[in-house]
Formats: sequence, C-alpha cells, structure tokens
Amino acid sequence: CNSRIQKNHQRRTDFIPFCALSVAKGMGITMTEKYRNYLAGYAFLLPWLIGFFALTLGPIVASFYLSFTRYDLLTSPQWIGTKNYVDMFTDDYRLKDSIWVTIKYVFLSVPVRLSFALAIAMLLNQGLRLLNLYRTIYYIPSLLGGSVAISVLWKQVFDKEGVFNQGLGLFGIDGPAWISNPHYAIYSLIGLSVWQFGAVMIIFLAGLKQIPVELYEAATVDGAGKFRKFAKITLPLLTPVIFFNLTITLIQSFQTFTKAFIISGGNGGPINSTLLYSLYLYIKGFTFLDMGYASAMAWVLLLIIAVFTGLLFLSSRYWVFYSDGGK
Repeated sequence: CNSRIQKNHQRRTDFIPFCALSVAKGMGITMTEKYRNYLAGYAFLLPWLIGFFALTLGPIVASFYLSFTRYDLLTSPQWIGTKNYVDMFTDDYRLKDSIWVTIKYVFLSVPVRLSFALAIAMLLNQGLRLLNLYRTIYYIPSLLGGSVAISVLWKQVFDKEGVFNQGLGLFGIDGPAWISNPHYAIYSLIGLSVWQFGAVMIIFLAGLKQIPVELYEAATVDGAGKFRKFAKITLPLLTPVIFFNLTITLIQSFQTFTKAFIISGGNGGPINSTLLYSLYLYIKGFTFLDMGYASAMAWVLLLIIAVFTGLLFLSSRYWVFYSDGGK
C-alpha cells in the first residue's frame, strides 16, 4: 500500500483514504463496528445534547412563540400577534425609564470598571512581591460581587447611616442616603459593578505579560516617558485584550439583575432610578405574571445587545491592532 501511495502521490491525492480503508478491512474492522463507534460517541454526547435541546434551544423557541401571545403562567397562551411589541414602545412609560436607566448604567459602569481594572493590572505588573496573593485578594470581589449576600451588604454600607457615610463623617461631610435618593441610587449600583473588577483585571494582567520588555527598553533609550510608553506601546498592543474585555463586560452589564433587585427591594425604586431592563423584565414576568410581554422584552434585549455588540465589532477595525500588523 505504501509503495502504491508513493507512485500515485502526484496524480491521486485521494488514494490515501482508499488505502486506509483497505488496511482497516484487512484488520477486520467492518462497517458495523464503524457505526458502533459512532453510536458510542453520540452516547457520550447525549447528556450535552439533551441539555442543549431541552434547556437552551427549547426555551429559546418557546420564548419566541410566547412573545406573540398573552400568557399568565396559569392559563393557555393566547395568540395576539405583535401587540406585545407595539405596547412596549407606545404604552409603557416604565419600559422607557428602564431603557434609559440601563443605558446610563452601562455607559458609566463599563468604562470606569475597565479603567480601574487596567490601572490595578499595571500596578501588579511592576514585579511586586507576593504577587499571587495580591491577585487572589483583588479577584475575590468578582467571585462574591454577584451574590445576594454581597448585594445586601452593599445596601447596608451605602445606607444613610451606613459605613460609607460614617467614613465621610470623619471628614465633616454629611453624606446623602445613597440608596433611597433617586439622584444617587444608580451610582451605588455602578460602584458595586466597578468593585467586581477582578476577572477583567486578571485578563488585562495576562495581556500585559505578553508585551515584550524590549519595546519599553528601546523607548527608554529614545527618551520616552511613562505616559508616552503607555500611549504608544501599552495601549496599542493591549487593544485586542481591551476589545475582549469591553465586549464581555458590555454584554454582562446589559444583563445585570441581582444587584438592582436586592438594592432596590425588587421594585426598581426610588422613582424607577434603579429599574434596570432585566429587573423590569422580571417584574413583568413574575410579579404581574405577564410572561408573554416579558418574553417580548427578552427578545428586544437580545436585539439591543446584538446591535451594540455589532457596532463594537465594526468599530474594532479602526482601533484594535494585532501583533502581526493587522486590524
């Protein structure tokens, strides 16, 4: 078989699979055993396939259908066409408030969180002793920040008589009621989001480790200062990591729920100041039992995230630079 392959290599590149099949037949491997191997493979994949179709694809299809119905979880869905979508943009003032609050939350929390994470990552990239300990300490908030317990603790910290205002009182500052004041409530959510910078920081730190030290040494010889090194070396070479972190953080911010639910008491107050879109979706679906309307809201949220993510990918060609010189 090998000699035949060598003779026909230039003329028939498809001869190798034929010889492999001949060898397989010579070893006694039949087509029945082949399909048995396929069946064994699919048997191992079966748990994942069941989970995908039953817990992912199935609910997606069901949600799309329910978005065109009136469904209260207690009776059968009633087809109403696009009424849910029409009502969302013509007869629901709270939805408009939730969209505005969500956009405000996303466009304030995401850049501050990324900037803070990058600053800490650059600090940890200076070759500090006990670096692994510092990484662990800074990463802990990301593990705990999304939990109900931390949200409750955060609510107590920023209460009128909370620890934060007590700290301000040491400097003679009378802090406001951060949680119950509609002008400041959203900033408590933003602060909690920024506090969860650990995962983003770890990815930034990994990206900084990949930048060649020789570039900084050459810049130092040319007389470049720290700011110029950061602007001309660090930022351009870190743009792929920034793009990744920006995309993931943007999507997560649009889906924020637990913090807003706990801090606002589940109603988005005061005066809808913390009524994030996902929280209002939950209220419509599980408080008012308007699951059809909530399903329509879920698909609109998907569309919003898709639009912003798409714009981000389109813009990446102008500011994301890769090590091979491409964009």
